[in-house]
Amino acid sequence: MPDRRHVLTPDALTMMDAIARTGSFAAAARELGKVPSALTYNVRQLEEALDVLLFDRSSRQAQPTAAGLELLHEGRRLLQEMGAVANRVKRVASGWEATLSISVEDILSTTTMFDLVEAFCSLRPEPGGSQGPATRLRLRSDVLAGTWEALISGQVDLAIGVAGEHPNPGGVELRPLGEVPFVFCVAPHHPLAQGGRPLASPPAAPLEHDQLIAHRAVAVADTAQRLQPLTRNLLPGQDVLTVPTMRAKLEALLRGLGCGYLPEPLARPWLAAGKLVRLQTVSGEPVAQLHYAWRAERGPASLGRALQWWLAQLDSPTTRRALVERHMMSGPEEALSASGGL
Repeated sequence: MPDRRHVLTPDALTMMDAIARTGSFAAAARELGKVPSALTYNVRQLEEALDVLLFDRSSRQAQPTAAGLELLHEGRRLLQEMGAVANRVKRVASGWEATLSISVEDILSTTTMFDLVEAFCSLRPEPGGSQGPATRLRLRSDVLAGTWEALISGQVDLAIGVAGEHPNPGGVELRPLGEVPFVFCVAPHHPLAQGGRPLASPPAAPLEHDQLIAHRAVAVADTAQRLQPLTRNLLPGQDVLTVPTMRAKLEALLRGLGCGYLPEPLARPWLAAGKLVRLQTVSGEPVAQLHYAWRAERGPASLGRALQWWLAQLDSPTTRRALVERHMMSGPEEALSASGGL
């Protein structure tokens, strides 16, 4: 019996497709430039190898059996994938990386990132081409030292939103991305907001540490696994609710589950709507200095075309500003309505 691995070839799948489309072995043979007896022999080889009947020969037309229809369906899919792989290999040879992995700091604009992804996927590497670049994108979200760790450990090719305080092991290029100011926020009904009365302006006296330590803080967990995780603006002995993302921290603050700092662009619409209250603390309002970084051990000439495209976008002040400031979320009223309100 023929080995099934050897008979399921692109030629055999193409033959099956031709027979099903034309309705007869003779018509398929003419289309493929073969004699009908050769197709009959090849189909019998397939049937013996798979131990199934592929065509019902009792009628004048070649009707696929249920097993034949399944092979047709999967065969057509495999032929399409083979064609796609061939095109992909050809495009990779032109300088496009097979995969580009990007780590994005959680406090940056998701909307802007997907605008960039959409623009990248719309590229046409060849004039008149109908397909995007050969490169597959892999996005991940990281927090604090986790973004830097993802880059230097080789897990990603580009890190967007890293702090500039980490020691450079060498071979890493760093460029300024922008500044992100943070504001200390609580819900209007939180005890720190003076008994639940929203404040028209921050209190004259900043909150002292001994006032803050009595209240739960909300913090986003650093995603670093090997580097020393960073903590920001937490007091020794303070109760902490740890959440996975900045959006989860926003949700916790809106519900009055604690207090904490938010990126000012993210907090801005909620402050304007009175759903959050901005308070002053003795620590002031920190400003994060963010950068984007990539590994360039072999110099600029070694960079793939996909990474070059992303670096060109990040070189634009408009793009960098949008990543820092453009937090497009549901409006406060819509979001609160969807969650049942506060």
